[in-house]
Amino acid sequence: MNYEYILIPFAVSFFFTIILNIVFRLLGKKGYLGNLYTNVRGGTPRALGIVPFIILSFYFPTGFNDMILIIGLFAFFDDLIGRRTIGKSSIEWGQLSRGIGMLAVMIFGFPILGYSAILIALLVQPINISDMQPGSTSIVVIIMSSLVVLIMILLNVGSIDTIPGYDAFLVPLLLLVVCIGYSPLDFAGKIMLGEIGNHSLAVALGICFYFTGGFWGTFALFIVTTILIARVRKNNLRKFFARKLNLGNPTFGDYFMDVLTGGGLGDFFRKLIFGKKQYSVKNRFLIVLGFRRLMYNPFAYRTQHIYNKYQAINDLERF
Repeated sequence: MNYEYILIPFAVSFFFTIILNIVFRLLGKKGYLGNLYTNVRGGTPRALGIVPFIILSFYFPTGFNDMILIIGLFAFFDDLIGRRTIGKSSIEWGQLSRGIGMLAVMIFGFPILGYSAILIALLVQPINISDMQPGSTSIVVIIMSSLVVLIMILLNVGSIDTIPGYDAFLVPLLLLVVCIGYSPLDFAGKIMLGEIGNHSLAVALGICFYFTGGFWGTFALFIVTTILIARVRKNNLRKFFARKLNLGNPTFGDYFMDVLTGGGLGDFFRKLIFGKKQYSVKNRFLIVLGFRRLMYNPFAYRTQHIYNKYQAINDLERF
């Protein structure tokens, strides 16, 4: 094993995250960082995910690292500009940037990964949803990259022929140690990945999925990741459903659909498809699958559609 390929990225991730946290705090308190420093929890640097982004862009195998670089640059624009809307529309510049970045990953990755490139780009959505409470994205990436390493070793997939010049299992191992190096301050709620962090981790994780078995390996682990995020976010999502969506007694399917299709980008597509209409879901089977959440349209005339009038209304929001 090439230990330098693992130990150096871990050390860089760990120490540079600490250093950049100190620098960002000093500059943020002086008002020099704009959207890269938020008042959440008494002052928290955003976009510290720039550290794993740079490491992964540099160390991932040639060609694959370009996809991380592409999504990271578009995501960093989102971090810088914040939640500004385009003109008088409800579309945010960040949502547009994210969509273009995901499309670019699909286009650039297709000659290398085929249809798996589409799934890898779409993984940005659930990972982005996971990044709404301290440490949640880090724990998801740590668990899933560990699982990929285990799968590749036990099933003996991802030989040196898969990626010329590499033992392929080193790639998810690299992602694992970089995330572990970054994560202590994230778990403590002292820093935030930002869009550049969660987007680049999502694409890197999706690439690792591909090495386990091409498209079907990517698809299966995409579903497992979404389920894991829904489980990690379950309590917060239940409160968010009660306060914002009036969706009481949610099923696990509702949590799954929120992770898969929630957020600004998902709501943008709901607006395009549903316009101002809100469709009710009565079928019990579809309710179990989460179609109430899937069909919820925040742009409908009746955005306060009541699913359970007895549900508490003073719960916390998604964050």
